[in-house]
Amino acid sequence: MTKEEKNQVINELSEYFSNYKFVYLADASGMTAIDTNKMRRVFFNKNIKMKVAKNTLIIKALERSNVDFKELKDTLKGSTALLFSENAKDAAKAIIEYRKKGVKPLLKGAYIDTDVFVGNDKLEVLNNLKSKEDLIGDVIAILQSPAKNVISALKSGGGKLAGIIKTLSEKES
Repeated sequence: MTKEEKNQVINELSEYFSNYKFVYLADASGMTAIDTNKMRRVFFNKNIKMKVAKNTLIIKALERSNVDFKELKDTLKGSTALLFSENAKDAAKAIIEYRKKGVKPLLKGAYIDTDVFVGNDKLEVLNNLKSKEDLIGDVIAILQSPAKNVISALKSGGGKLAGIIKTLSEKES
C-alpha cells in the first residue's frame, strides 16, 4: 500500500468517525474470507457500514477525527472490523443475529454518542439500549399516566364524588 493510499484510507475513516455517533469495533480474527463476506452482507442489510483496515491506520484516523474515542485505541489489536451505524443498537443486534449462524465475531468495544463500552460482555447491554424515540415514548406515557388516572377516577366515581360533596356540605350545617 502506497503512502497516498494509506492517507486516503485514513481520511475516509476519519470522516466516518466524525460523521457517525455509533461506532462498533469487532474482532474478525480467525474468520475466513467467506465468513467475513457473509457478515458484511448481514451488516449491509441492516444499513451498517463495515470497514476493515490496519490498526495503525485506524489509530491515525481516530486522531484526525477530533472525537475523543478514549480507551477504544487500547482495543486495537488483531484484526478489526469497524461498524458504523445510525442507531445505537443496530450493530449489536446484527452481531447477535450473525452469531446464530455459528461464527462468532467478538465485540472489542463501542463508542455510543459519547460513552465508550469495552469488551465482548457489553454486547447484551448495547443490544438492550433504548433508542431516542423509545425514551421519548416512555416519558410521554409517564406524563400522561397521572392525568389519565385523575380523569378515569372522576368518570368512574362521579356518583361517589357527588355523595362526598353532599356529605361535606351537610356536616357544615
